[in-house]
Amino acid sequence: MLEKKPIWIYLHTALKDLIRKFLSKNYLAYLFLILAALCWSGNFIVGKFATLFQIPPLTLNVLRWISVWFILIPFTYKEIYNNLPYIKKNWFVISFMGVITISTFNSVVYYALNYTQVINAVLMLAVIPAATIVLSSVMKIEKTNLFQIFGLILSFIGIGAIISNGDFQKIISLNFNKGDVWMLVCVISWSLYSTLLKKHNFKFSQFTLIQLMVSAGILFLIPQFFYENYIGLELNFNKAFYLILFYVVVFPAIAAYYFWQKGIEILGPNRATMFIQLMPLFSAIMAIIIFKEKFELYHFAGATFIVSGIYLSNKKIND
Repeated sequence: MLEKKPIWIYLHTALKDLIRKFLSKNYLAYLFLILAALCWSGNFIVGKFATLFQIPPLTLNVLRWISVWFILIPFTYKEIYNNLPYIKKNWFVISFMGVITISTFNSVVYYALNYTQVINAVLMLAVIPAATIVLSSVMKIEKTNLFQIFGLILSFIGIGAIISNGDFQKIISLNFNKGDVWMLVCVISWSLYSTLLKKHNFKFSQFTLIQLMVSAGILFLIPQFFYENYIGLELNFNKAFYLILFYVVVFPAIAAYYFWQKGIEILGPNRATMFIQLMPLFSAIMAIIIFKEKFELYHFAGATFIVSGIYLSNKKIND
């Protein structure tokens, strides 16, 4: 008769299997993408605080990326030096990625919000997964399947439920204006960045790629800094500014970009970009915690649709 093993041995074996499964590439990619969405969602909350303390948005963006550059350079300069010939060969695409993300995306968002409502802007950003799927298909990087299309539709429904407070009449009655058109630039720029990230599998580290993108992006950010100074927007170097700067440098800039690039490297742009749909969900949760807003039924419904959409978009036809 076989000796019965203690229950802790079975639990230990099950835990090892669970950890091994979690540490597989796909599960790590899911974790990276969720963390990236969480960091970027917090950026919207912190951005609200920045407006309350009258911190000029473009100046904050410039100082954020300059800080990132100085933080990363001690860790990346050796790899940059050792790969100079390779970097020169790929400098155009790296610079282009830096310009469309570091300098274009955030600045255009700030500009567009002068002319449109936040709800409109969030709706426009929700188009990013669709645009990424189209671009990656056109550039022959990834094929689109029915699961991704259906998952995309479910995620749109979930986002619509959250940003409309469960009243879809608000979405139907929206009037698109100049700001909404500018938000299309953000959609195209981020979708193109995600697609190019998969097409060009760079042989250096993620932090070095961020460093190079920031180096190119800063060149186009400096004129924005002088513009805000020219129109009389002054920055007060107080405690609130330093706390806000710390967050936007460490989390949405360094950590989120790293997580996002690693996630796309593993999953590809079509599947990874669906995790952007978590941002409205995370933003709603943060607003509930920080601003004491009530958790309503439409929050739960929206979250269910978003998570279901992401799950379906990551399935394969033969699953």
